[in-house]
Amino acid sequence: MTEKRNLTRALGLGYVIIIVISNMLGSGVFKKIAPMAAELHSSEWILLVWLAAGLITLFGALSNAEVAGLLADTGGEFVYLRTIYGRFFSFLYGWSLFTVIQTAAISGVAYVFTQSLNSIISIPDLLPSMHHLNIGGIFYPFQDFGIKLTTILLILFLTFLNMSGLKSGAWVNKAILLIVGAGLLLIVMAGLTGDQDSAAGNMATSQSPVRHTVTLSSFYTAMLAAFWAYQGWVSVGFIGGEVKHPHRNIPKGIIAGVAIVIIVYLVVNYTYLRLLSIPQLEEINNSGNQIAGIEAIRGLWGKGGVLFISLLIIISTLGCTNASILTGARPYYAMARQGLFFRGTGRLNNRNVPSASLLWQGIWASILVLSGTFDQLTDMLIFAVYIFYGATAMGVFILRRRMPDAHRPYKTWGYPIVPVIFVLFCVGLFFNTIITRPREAGIGLSLILLGIPVYFLLLRRGRNRDDSRGQTFQN
Repeated sequence: MTEKRNLTRALGLGYVIIIVISNMLGSGVFKKIAPMAAELHSSEWILLVWLAAGLITLFGALSNAEVAGLLADTGGEFVYLRTIYGRFFSFLYGWSLFTVIQTAAISGVAYVFTQSLNSIISIPDLLPSMHHLNIGGIFYPFQDFGIKLTTILLILFLTFLNMSGLKSGAWVNKAILLIVGAGLLLIVMAGLTGDQDSAAGNMATSQSPVRHTVTLSSFYTAMLAAFWAYQGWVSVGFIGGEVKHPHRNIPKGIIAGVAIVIIVYLVVNYTYLRLLSIPQLEEINNSGNQIAGIEAIRGLWGKGGVLFISLLIIISTLGCTNASILTGARPYYAMARQGLFFRGTGRLNNRNVPSASLLWQGIWASILVLSGTFDQLTDMLIFAVYIFYGATAMGVFILRRRMPDAHRPYKTWGYPIVPVIFVLFCVGLFFNTIITRPREAGIGLSLILLGIPVYFLLLRRGRNRDDSRGQTFQN
């Protein structure tokens, strides 16, 4: 039966900017400075990484915005890559989005929400007798099962919220973003105007007591952490079919949202570096269960500060998880409509929302909660997603050659230098991650390549279904 309902164009430019920022502003701004300190051992280099990663992200956004303006539709990157490279490559992207990129992002951010909640209200440990059970000595699904179960319940709750209608989810993002923005502003003001002697001492201890050399490889590796904090800007393209005047509003929203987040991250992390020394940040990273943002405020405001920032992280990660769930399910819907994903995910409910797609996304994200660690998940998804980000940036050149006369509401600023720099950076990130994070790169590549047999299975099923109806399968 042919699907009769269509998505409703209800979101304006303001909502687009909110969704871009909400998808980016989650756990990274509170956590990722610690692994960066462990990699670089220098305040100056940490700030340079935040700036460089922000500029590279902006270059990617500038390149992506031209493609988004030209091809804006529900499905985002999936639609762009299909137009540029064809069905097979676009399917691999959508498959990767489902198996590792978007769902792992949802799992990771939701897990930080629960960790912060646990710092306020102790979550009881469940099934302690099963902690030792593992898969290949790598994954221990029942360790910290109380926290994991709470995380799963959060994901499912927000999934059902978004199944009730797009506007309700967008309003949640707007309210949460205002609260988080006000909280971060308060932290920055307190950190920059607090104990000047203590701040001067921490900034003076801007180097690890042991001398380290920052190499191009270590700089790249530290950027994996920064890119997790910047990850999510592209997700607004997933809801192109629900944005008013998408060819104009999506490019503007992407650029404005990324620029705002770059400024926020630089200011907030400069504040952290005034409150914590490099050795302290290295200790936080080595502990494995501390959050840098919480420890920075602990020294400033004591227990009351810990409660304040824990609540702020809870609200921030709640907003980011909700935004990721809201936008992430749209590509699977678009894929199913074209016979490139499981048929049920291509249906809309009576509120014109892809509820089946949202549900399957929530189920798989919940399963991922039971596997891996936070940093393992984030490094793996950054490795995977930048393969496709680079491919989209290459699409700027391909589409200008293939569609020279097409109307482009926005053209990439700095063309061709900006997209060339971004593509070359993506290539470097790919090979550097294989060398420095072989485990994460291996798992990421395996999950991507697993999509190849699935693609041909779906292709064969589509042919068989059409043959049974006396039709010819369309390639």
